[in-house]
Formats: sequence, structure tokens, C-alpha cells
Amino acid sequence: MCEKKQSLKLTSALLLMVSVLWLMPNAAWAEDPVEGSTKQVELDEKLSIALVYIPSGKFMMGSTAEEKKWAVSQEGGASFSSGGGRRETFEGELRSMKVKEGFWMGRTEVTVQQFRKFADETGYVTDAEKPGGKTQCFNPRWGPLTRKDEILWLSMEDKSWRDPNHGVPEQDDFPVVCVSYNDMKAFCSWLTKKAQAVGTLPEGLIYRLPTEAEWAYACRGGRTDSAAFWWGDNMYEGKGRLNISAIDFLPGTDHVWTGGTLPWSDGYAMVSPVDHYGERGRNGFGLADMCGGVWEFVLDHFDPKGGHEEVYYEDAKTRLVKRPVCRGGNFIDVPGNARCAVRLGIKSVTYSDSRDGFRVCLGVPRSSKAVE
Repeated sequence: MCEKKQSLKLTSALLLMVSVLWLMPNAAWAEDPVEGSTKQVELDEKLSIALVYIPSGKFMMGSTAEEKKWAVSQEGGASFSSGGGRRETFEGELRSMKVKEGFWMGRTEVTVQQFRKFADETGYVTDAEKPGGKTQCFNPRWGPLTRKDEILWLSMEDKSWRDPNHGVPEQDDFPVVCVSYNDMKAFCSWLTKKAQAVGTLPEGLIYRLPTEAEWAYACRGGRTDSAAFWWGDNMYEGKGRLNISAIDFLPGTDHVWTGGTLPWSDGYAMVSPVDHYGERGRNGFGLADMCGGVWEFVLDHFDPKGGHEEVYYEDAKTRLVKRPVCRGGNFIDVPGNARCAVRLGIKSVTYSDSRDGFRVCLGVPRSSKAVE
């Protein structure tokens, strides 16, 4: 009898605990997170986004003259695409910066399945899908030997995130591409409102794109040095870690990407599934695919002189067309174009490309000063 009473008391206590947590959905976020803490953001009963906590800290933004020189060397392979080194100037000189507040970041880029959930639930139409819309995609007629006159990337009106023209069947676990800066911000806004509606949004935080400083800090995985990649300076230690230009046949062909390819197969000539390389493909913070895969947009506007510690926005009076920043390189890139410091300016907030994606950040609000 005594044991039965104790069992009933224990059951009652557990039910009370569950009810409290149900009435206080933010309880799961109440404890002070530490580096490596993870959370699942539920989109429905079967689909979620994994977040990793990244504490505040210092890091190195930019690159050294030696690293820039290596990027355009024969081994780095970036000389053709970067105009003999001009693009590397966008990285700026190596300098110390600090991310003052901790934040949560998606372990992977947003996937096709996660973006579909957003589009289906809201009826959202991306910039590429709107009347007159278009997106930049791979030209399957291109070939390095027999069809050099063909342009490698073409602007296509009938393609979008639903079919990015990769030449392979689209998979739910591929990173979503062919979405614009506007589309990415709309996804983050939806995620914020969805969390608010069920009471799971931590107080004072929103879902948004990471700032450029947050992304650059997160990419290095806790390193405070200036290593070219998150694992170090040795390109050959990248085997089994990332998806860039390697010894993989393009879909339906018997040739590989031209230029400074890696001397091994990474399994995918085009885009690979997120977190495909598992623990080996995750950096010191536990983030997957921070180099290669797809370019990732950040919140800041592009300053060709280099990234900033604080969020950088172009004034609407001085530049009518806003140019977002993308980081990290993509599946076609040579090693020199997939380093931690690599950054590019995107044409506009409506531009999209089959090499560009994004990951979400949960942090303090960082709003644009100019209407976009």
C-alpha cells in the first residue's frame, strides 16, 4: 500500500511538471546555454530545425596577404574566377573582431523540405516564381572540352527552388537554393511568428539571417587564428569534410568541373545533402557545411573593403540597389574560393541562384535601417 501511494505521488508530480512546461513553453530555453547546447525548432510533428548555441567571443575577420596569394595559386585555383586576385581584396586585411552576444545558429542550411513547409503553409511566392521572375542556373549544354562557347550559368525564367536545374532529382535534404535575400528574410519572419504563436520564442530574440560578423565567427568554429579553413590551413585535410569542385562527373557526362579541383571524390558534382559528411564535416561549434556546399547569405549589405563587426547597411540615399553579402563558397568552387574569409556581394535583394542558400540565426533583433 505504501509503495502504491508513493507511485501515485510520483505520477502526480510528473503530471504537474508536464503541465507547467506546457503552460510555460519557454521553459526549455530558460537555462543558460553553453557552447554546444542544441535545440530542435519544430515546424510540425515530423519536421524540425536543429539549432546550435554559439557563445560570444573573438575571431579574425579577413585574410593575410599570404592566404590571398595561395587562393589564386595553382593549388588554390581561384585565379580565373577572381580576376587574378581582385576578388580576394573583398576579404580585407586580417583584423580582430568580437561578437558581443551569444546566439543560436542552424546546424545546417535550410533544406528544401523546410522551405516547402513555409511555402505550403503561407502560400509564399518567391521572387524567382513571380511574373517576370528568373533565377541563375547551371547550363547543362556546357562542357569543358566540346562546348566551350556555351555559358556555364544562365538566367532561367522557368526554374526556382522547386527545380533548380541541378540535373539530378531534387531531394528534401538538399539545401534550398534559388531563393533571394527577400525570400530568406520572409522565411525567418514566418519562423519568428510561428514560434510566437505557440509561445516558444525566447524573450528578446527573433529568427533572422546571421550578421556577417556572426557568420564569419561561426565559420571558424571557435578558432582565434587566421587559418584558411575551419580545420586549419592544409587543404588536403579537407577530404571527407566538404562539397566543392572535386573528381566527380557532372550529371549525364563523363567530365568534371574545370580548374583546381580536389584530387578525390566528395560524392557529389552538384549540391550534396546537408550534413552529409557527419561529424567530420562539422566544425568546432558543431556546424555543418560552413565551407563549400552552397553560398550562404547574411544580413549585412556588401562593403567591398571587407566585413564589419557591427551590422553594415548601405544608406538608401547613396545606393538605390542593396547588395547582400554571401559567404562560404559552393559546390562548384575551387579550394581557394571556399575558405572561411571568402565573401561576395550579390546583385540585389531579389537575385537568386542555384548555388546560393542560407541558414537561420536566433538572436537579438538586427533590423535594416533602410527600406528594402
